Amino acid sequence: MSNGDIFVGEVIGTAILILFGAGVVAAVVLNYSKAKDAGWVVIAFGWGFGVLAGAYTAAPLSGGHLNPAVTVGIAIDTGDWDKVHIYVAGQMVGAFLGAVLCWLVYFAQFQANSDEEIAQPTLGIFSTAPAIRNPVANLVTEIIATIGLVLPILAFGLTKGLGESGTAILIVSFLVVGIGLSLGGPTGYAINPARDLGPRIAHAILPIPNKGTSDWSYSWIPVVGPLIGGVLAGLIFNAAF
Repeated sequence: MSNGDIFVGEVIGTAILILFGAGVVAAVVLNYSKAKDAGWVVIAFGWGFGVLAGAYTAAPLSGGHLNPAVTVGIAIDTGDWDKVHIYVAGQMVGAFLGAVLCWLVYFAQFQANSDEEIAQPTLGIFSTAPAIRNPVANLVTEIIATIGLVLPILAFGLTKGLGESGTAILIVSFLVVGIGLSLGGPTGYAINPARDLGPRIAHAILPIPNKGTSDWSYSWIPVVGPLIGGVLAGLIFNAAF
């Protein structure tokens, strides 16, 4: 894979991931959405389908990492760090663009949010926030949830034919749904630095009515936690397999 293919693949795939993921949160949260109050299960499956669509789209070009934690875990496993920066750059750009696309899709709903009678916070559509703010607990949650993502992904590569058939991507998509249902309650399960930081930046820049002040004091946790989780998953995989 060329550097250009990797960058373009990760941009497109991650943009699709965030379009679906932020899109399902917007659908469930925003007033005047037909999916209003559909619930957490819908959100978990929406993110899983985002992984499915994004990874299948990116796979022929880049392998479809879509997540710096996955890229780092693979690099630790293989020892190949040469293209990590290209993957991460593509993922960050794609995450930002996906958030912009979500904003465009729900533009009318975001504009309606300027009505003070129905005004509601919007940062949670684009990025994660803890149910209980406890930096240590929140960090540990993100680390463990990311290990729960990256370690199985590395293990899937040991099953002959799984990657070649494309079935691995489908399984990872259901894995993401499972993480959301089981481990997503405390922090909203970023498990992906690009997924949280790119849309968080987009939210700060986009002209969204009544968006309030972006909470940057928490923003390091959904970046650092998943990266630590990715590193630990790579180390555990090398030690155990």
